[in-house]
Amino acid sequence: MNGEGTTTSTRTVVQKLRDKPRASVLIIGGGINGVGTFRDLALQGIDVALVERGDYCQGASGASSHMIHGGIRYLENGEFRLVRESVIERNALMKIAPHYVKPLQTTIPIYTTFSGILSAPMRFLTHKQGKQVERGAVLIKAGLTMYDFFSRDGGNVPRHSFVGRKKALAGMPDVRKDIKWAATYFDASVHNPERLTLDVLRDGEIINDAARAANYVSAIGTGEEGVLLRDELTGETFTFQADVIVNATGAWTDNTNAALGSETRFMGGTKGSHIVLDHPELLKACNGTEIFFEHVDGRIVLIYPMGDRVLVGTTDIDVDINEQAVCTDEEIDYFFELIGHVFPDIKVTQDDIVYSFSGVRPLPRHDDTQPGFVSRDYRIEKREEKLGGRSVTTLSLVGGKWTTFRALSEHLTNDTLAALGAPRKASTAGVAIGGGQDFPTDEAAERAWIKQAVRPGVDEARVQVLLTRYGTRATDVIEYLAEGPDRLFNSTKELSTRELAYMVEHEQVGHLVDVLIRRTSLAFRGLVTGELLAELAKTLAPLLGWDAARSAAEVKLAETVLAEAHRVQVKSLIA
Repeated sequence: MNGEGTTTSTRTVVQKLRDKPRASVLIIGGGINGVGTFRDLALQGIDVALVERGDYCQGASGASSHMIHGGIRYLENGEFRLVRESVIERNALMKIAPHYVKPLQTTIPIYTTFSGILSAPMRFLTHKQGKQVERGAVLIKAGLTMYDFFSRDGGNVPRHSFVGRKKALAGMPDVRKDIKWAATYFDASVHNPERLTLDVLRDGEIINDAARAANYVSAIGTGEEGVLLRDELTGETFTFQADVIVNATGAWTDNTNAALGSETRFMGGTKGSHIVLDHPELLKACNGTEIFFEHVDGRIVLIYPMGDRVLVGTTDIDVDINEQAVCTDEEIDYFFELIGHVFPDIKVTQDDIVYSFSGVRPLPRHDDTQPGFVSRDYRIEKREEKLGGRSVTTLSLVGGKWTTFRALSEHLTNDTLAALGAPRKASTAGVAIGGGQDFPTDEAAERAWIKQAVRPGVDEARVQVLLTRYGTRATDVIEYLAEGPDRLFNSTKELSTRELAYMVEHEQVGHLVDVLIRRTSLAFRGLVTGELLAELAKTLAPLLGWDAARSAAEVKLAETVLAEAHRVQVKSLIA
């Protein structure tokens, strides 16, 4: 969308780039890996800039399975280094980002004892599925024992357990009656990946005044002076110089390199889709645990209770990255089938779906290797380029997963520092992320924190919402709310007019839809209404300089994005 209807020609965050159109490092890509690298470089005192063509965490980072996990299934691929790194980072994230990353109990229903023992070595050696044979208890037991071994360094989750049919049915009476065993282990969840990404970004901005980041800015080519950038909200273009360019655009890495004048063939991403259900019966059947299992086609899938909703996923399909990734009818049928595979008496229909989402994993080019066996590990490709008559080092990130973003960012930062000839001054290991600092450690501590944070006009229920959304940075928000007139929306008690002003001032809201999907979980939980769209538009208009035409266009854009990308139909109250 262009800037028609706006009263300002540039945004503050973009103006900072234009005022000083040069940095030591330019990061292209505002997913979790680009943002994590931004934070790490800022911590080193590096003059770093970041641009993202859409909103932060809008691509694959915002379309994950909301898990922070070691990747037990990667053991079968022989990716032991990745599993070890992943479980260490999982354990660390529960400590440095406890406001968003929580322990996740996971159960595997098992229907055979010895099946898969002979086929597993072939999968390990060839990375081909071959004839589908269900993994039995012996094979899963061996995998979980190995997983526990990798998890022991810095471990803060219980080891796995096995129970027989009787106890399995007692815990989950709606599960298939031919279950023989149930294996339970712990990984971790991240219910708000978008907000965690924003928290990491904010850390970088606070740590280093020279660190600048702007969403809705695309790298569209090169000119005589450097990289040509375009503000996607105003259409304005300008040139930016850097000594090192970090390409962290995920599945679009090759496209970004092409825009910079270099042809590469690094990427081969696959699509993963999910649905979110408002289904109390299914939620109760899960009994508080994620159901993680192998479906009949060999795909590892999950049924995942999140608050009062259930997340179901995921697929792994080769896709054209130039087409928008959406959850299809075929994928929804697949999800209903896998639910029936575990809970045969629970019926799920299209009416139970409140949200769907789909993203493209930033996987390396994999030719004939089946998608499920493509490595989730990462590598960094270094190239020396001529941009604007200057020699520039380009580092392209290939691969990567949510769980390892801190370690991956450290690796990218080290390579960047080496290219600059600069030393590392500090590590991000063990450093609390944003609102994870001094986050209450148990329910009693949380209740006490909420009580002491109450202010006139901000009661305990409101503080609870803010603590969940911002972690202990909710203190800053509460202080901001107290500095001016505020009013809860009529359409939701989870958002107020002044909190929206806080988001605009501190979190770079570019479009109305950003608030629904990435600044709150209202869209994810199926809570968007026509009244909410109208209230958002009315409140954002003076904050962002929108006239009536632009406000109406923003509502229409939100409706379109929700309908086309997330299968959510909302009827606006604005004519």
